[in-house]
Amino acid sequence: MEIRTTDTPLLEWTGDGLAIGLFEDAVELTGELASLDEKLAGSIKELITEEEFKGKQGSSAVTRVGTHSPVRKIILVGLGKPEALKLETLRKAAASAGRLGKKQKCKTLGISLPTWNNDPTQTAQAIAEGVQLALYQDNRFKSEPEDKGPQVEQIDLLGLGGQEAAITRAHQIASGVFLARQLVAAPANSVTPITMAETAQAIASEHGLQIEILEQEECEKLGMGAFLGVAKASDLPPKFIHLTYKPEGTPKRKVAIIGKGLTFDSGGLNIKGAGSGIETMKIDMGGSAATLGAAKAIGQLKPDVEVHFISAVTENMISGRAMHPGDILTASNGKTIEVNNTDAEGRLTLADALVFAEKLGVDAIVDLATLTGACVIALGDDIAGLFSPDDALAEQLEKASEASGEKIWRLPMEEKYFEGLKSGIADMKNTGPRPGGSITAALFLKQFVKDTAWAHLDIAGPVWADKENGYNGPGATGFGVRTLVNWVLSDS
Repeated sequence: MEIRTTDTPLLEWTGDGLAIGLFEDAVELTGELASLDEKLAGSIKELITEEEFKGKQGSSAVTRVGTHSPVRKIILVGLGKPEALKLETLRKAAASAGRLGKKQKCKTLGISLPTWNNDPTQTAQAIAEGVQLALYQDNRFKSEPEDKGPQVEQIDLLGLGGQEAAITRAHQIASGVFLARQLVAAPANSVTPITMAETAQAIASEHGLQIEILEQEECEKLGMGAFLGVAKASDLPPKFIHLTYKPEGTPKRKVAIIGKGLTFDSGGLNIKGAGSGIETMKIDMGGSAATLGAAKAIGQLKPDVEVHFISAVTENMISGRAMHPGDILTASNGKTIEVNNTDAEGRLTLADALVFAEKLGVDAIVDLATLTGACVIALGDDIAGLFSPDDALAEQLEKASEASGEKIWRLPMEEKYFEGLKSGIADMKNTGPRPGGSITAALFLKQFVKDTAWAHLDIAGPVWADKENGYNGPGATGFGVRTLVNWVLSDS
């Protein structure tokens, strides 16, 4: 699929389908639209009337135009109130246009949407992102693709000529999202610690990043007892992945991104029971997938920021070597942990990854993890939880999230809740009481960061969508990649 920008007027554009965005309660046709409607024998006005199209955000309508018309199909997409226009509005409108264009068997599609904030560059990028993310297909595990119909081959963004660099940037970011989606969607017999390390090596090779893969013996020498405690039961070797992007010259800042990398989570000896969703636990490396997706995008975008991409990757399995409930593990910073639930394993792997990251001397650390069901109960399936003791870093991530359209919500780190993690025989337990479970999980992680600005994103909800949601789903969403990229680029 080729996405192009053009200044070809609406009246002169020709192709299979033309998608036009209209604001709510402002669907009267004037100016160029009125002229286009006249050229198309009143088809647009007729569509608005017959479908009672009001321009509400998320609404759409389609009609076929006369046989000899320069445009075969007209697609209207609602934009909502003009004063509420955001980049995310354009992203979702473009996604809707792309999906409808495909459904209507349009090989060529023109999209005409308003410019956000007098900024054609960000407008073009948002539209290109939305349509690419919406039309993404993953047929890797099907013997034959279910969708054998014609695909959208060319998309023209009307009124946005000269924005080729924005389209390129959208492609680069989307490629990172696609990688994250592919990793999360793949089954655990396809994506393993070994293949995750191979994926990281491929990113390093293709985009000029440095790479370090720590094997089990090296992790032992670094005292990573928490990570290796989780890894003991698996027949597959653990892999500690450390990718580094370094810009030319002196970087403006140095940051680390850490992703939870459980390629399958059985729960360990506290095995996940009936109704636990164990069959979906291939997604428990969603944080690592986002981290590698961001690495792929950053490697192409090349900002003036040094970025370390880190993931302690393993399975959480059951065997005669498995850690037991009641075991005490020692993390690489010397902290001791009483394991009172082997199904709270992600925070154990993150503990050693956080200690490793801080030793790199970075300015800030962000970790992403499908960490707690409690966060899904609190915020639902669409919103990630943000935890940070650093207001400035939290604000940076909130701005990056708003720009990307990936929703996050800051939750409190109530220090007194750490009482629930106290152990009589170790420095802490790995789980606390049921109330505030996502908060106590964040407080646990906080014990492994001493002085560096740090934030934790619990992405257990939005990493997967059961149904189509804007330009995501059904399936893996690649959540986090675009927010991370925006965060890194914010100072570049």
